[in-house]
Amino acid sequence: MNGWRLQSGGRIDRNRPLRFTFDGQSYQGYHGDTLASALLANGVHLAGRSFKYHRPRGIMTAGPEEPSALVTVTRDTARTTPNLRATQVELYEGLRAHSQNRWPTLRHDLGRISELFSALLPAGFYYKTFMWPRVAWHRLYEPLIRRMAGLGEAPQAADPDRYAQQFAHCEVLVVGSGPAGLAAALAAAKTGGRVILCDEGAELGGSLLWQGSARIDGLEPAAWAAAALKELAGNPRVRLLPRTTAFGYFPHNLIGLSERLTDHLENPPAAGARERLWQVRAAKVILATGAIEQPLVFPGNDRPGIMLAGAALQYLKRYAVLPGRRIVIATICDSAYATALELQAAGAQIEHFIDLRSVEHSPALAKLQTAGIKAWGNGRVQGTRGFNHLRSVDVARVDGRGNIVAQARIDCDLLLMAGGHAPSVHLFSQSRGKLRYDETLQAFVPGESAERERSVGAARGIFGLAAALADGAGEAARFTVSDQHTLSTGVVMSRAAAATPGPKAFVDFQHDVMLKDLDLAMREGFRSIEHIKRYTTTGMATDQGKTSNLNALHHAAHELGKPVPAVGLTTFRMPYTPITFASFAGQARGELFDPVRRTPMHAWAASEGAVFEDVGMWKRARYFPRGREDMHAAVARECLAVRERVGVFDASTLGKIAVVGPDAAEFMNRMYVNDWSKLAVGRCKYGVLLRDDGFVYDDGVVARLAADEFHVTTTTGGAARVLAMMEDYRQTEWPDLQVWLTSTTEQWAVIAVQGPKAREILAPLVDGLDISAAALPHMAVLRGTLRGLPMMLFRVSFTGELGFEVNVPASHGQAALDAIIAAGKDHGLTPYGTETMHVLRAEKGFIIIGQDTDGTLTPDDVG
Repeated sequence: MNGWRLQSGGRIDRNRPLRFTFDGQSYQGYHGDTLASALLANGVHLAGRSFKYHRPRGIMTAGPEEPSALVTVTRDTARTTPNLRATQVELYEGLRAHSQNRWPTLRHDLGRISELFSALLPAGFYYKTFMWPRVAWHRLYEPLIRRMAGLGEAPQAADPDRYAQQFAHCEVLVVGSGPAGLAAALAAAKTGGRVILCDEGAELGGSLLWQGSARIDGLEPAAWAAAALKELAGNPRVRLLPRTTAFGYFPHNLIGLSERLTDHLENPPAAGARERLWQVRAAKVILATGAIEQPLVFPGNDRPGIMLAGAALQYLKRYAVLPGRRIVIATICDSAYATALELQAAGAQIEHFIDLRSVEHSPALAKLQTAGIKAWGNGRVQGTRGFNHLRSVDVARVDGRGNIVAQARIDCDLLLMAGGHAPSVHLFSQSRGKLRYDETLQAFVPGESAERERSVGAARGIFGLAAALADGAGEAARFTVSDQHTLSTGVVMSRAAAATPGPKAFVDFQHDVMLKDLDLAMREGFRSIEHIKRYTTTGMATDQGKTSNLNALHHAAHELGKPVPAVGLTTFRMPYTPITFASFAGQARGELFDPVRRTPMHAWAASEGAVFEDVGMWKRARYFPRGREDMHAAVARECLAVRERVGVFDASTLGKIAVVGPDAAEFMNRMYVNDWSKLAVGRCKYGVLLRDDGFVYDDGVVARLAADEFHVTTTTGGAARVLAMMEDYRQTEWPDLQVWLTSTTEQWAVIAVQGPKAREILAPLVDGLDISAAALPHMAVLRGTLRGLPMMLFRVSFTGELGFEVNVPASHGQAALDAIIAAGKDHGLTPYGTETMHVLRAEKGFIIIGQDTDGTLTPDDVG
């Protein structure tokens, strides 16, 4: 053994050593290691600090359920990812990881002083303490609490990586590549349909990769898995997705997958995507998500050097790491017996084996004793000792009435907990399937499905290698399985009875929730587990209660004297594990996420020195300062110019919709509060659009261009939603109407010419048109040309002055504006922006929907 690493075994590549750093200290691992396994191989157990009390915490698990060993991995300033589980971070050359939530160092964290004030920080403390003096909350208490609590820090720089997205369809999607998942995938592939097999692990195979003692069809489990995967990979209808987490189960068998593409590489390709977000629509989903081993609750159960028994076995068999040399094991289930024998065979000294159940005369216990392992039934863990690492465990044996008949303090460097397994029902629950409580397993298992879904193997409480394979394959099962460590000692005992009350008996290891916090919540009147959860924050950490919810639920049920199902069940929410924000955005980032829309005359406005503002996605000129004018001076000058002479305004951003068809007028009558059937061709009318509840939704000027054609304008920000509303009604409520809707917002450039001299400027420009007051009255429209450019000319005003709006094709917008500016030079034509427009319309008494309304006003309210 080299350090804590075995000389042989495991699935690591000893020919590919890797250097990495943790908190600046350099270590060596191998290709195939995770950060957690590499740290353990170097004798490092202390990996983090708890959220609330800053207690030292070690590596407790080997998978996504890890509550304590959260780290920040840094490639550069922008490529910094906090709150990663060390158990899932693949090792690569030069990896730099840092612990979180400590100061100044991990071993010497001054934040632990908060534990001295734990009496002031009970469950729900923020509702009843730090109330006086009142001004101190914002100035002292809240900043201090936020400083002390917390996890990793998000990077300030923008994420420089690329993220891909992909849609896929298949007949069968299998989530999980353990024994049940592989068997299910093999059976599905034989049907000839499209099959996708995904697994969050870097290597497909699940628990088969570390179940070394069993044999499947004469092969070691890992070898059988390799043969099965080779067969699947050779099938062109099968897609294999390692490093891919199924994070969400959505209606109609839509599954969200997050595939990690480059996080495990030393030098990720610059042109490649870091992650890919899959949206998979499957005819049938098979959930082979396995089960999560649960911890035991006893005083001091959170120290570094205490981990789950199944995790220790995985580190041993998969990574060739012996997490401790002098080991104590405490269990309430059968699985720990085989683990004890495996660890002993690897060279560890099993100092004591404690089964909390009444199994003193069982063959399994006798087998351990024959192997030289001191083993007790009816045992209890009364406490632990150690500071930054476990030093000893206090154990006891009790009689049938609970009286202590023997006690011991055992020096050790590792304590393993085996609290039974809880099927991983998260995705099943997200699918709206109904869970049922299994008294034998003391856990919830899938019940009635809501989708075309089937849970298999440990995910539905079917344990044992042979049973999982048969359950996954269904009728196609043809496997021969042997296991030299097959042992049986009965069922899991009551989790509530297994809990040992006392100081520092933790239920939630990340949020520092103890048994006494749950008791306090119940004393204060909380009865539902959902309320208890929120009051104590148990199960609300980044692991979403994968190792805490079940123990909390059983303790609450026991204390309340109710059956476990009667206390309720916490809600399993998406995502199953945290997902990178950028993967949801994909390539829709920056202008691709929030496109910047510019009018055809934007460059002209910029050249005139315009100060722009964002209105929806549009860049609009707010005002045009001259010299050293501030906004107020510029707006005053622009307002005066419009009132006394003439101003020009870019109104191209207004929404525009063409409503065309034989039933266009009837459609408009149904959509708007106005009557449009009598509106003459060539005339305009102000229209008001309401929601179903009668509140004002949008407004705009509507022109009738022909008997079967209306030109509808909307507010700048309302164009898309108004069109969507119209389409919704047209398609779902009135499909019989012969009418077609087309967005023309970007088809027309709109130039508003407003002021007493507006007609004098435009009259020479329009080709052969009479735009006198008699020929073109207020709220009228005509078609023609402006210096040869096709045009619609509206006689409308939003300023209270004489006004026209020139609509020309967008490609001719700048040419039309140039002609108007040239003609207006002798008339004092002045560009003005949106701020001046707001002043002018307010002086006139015109409203703007969305600015002067709040979504709860009727037409009577706005006048």
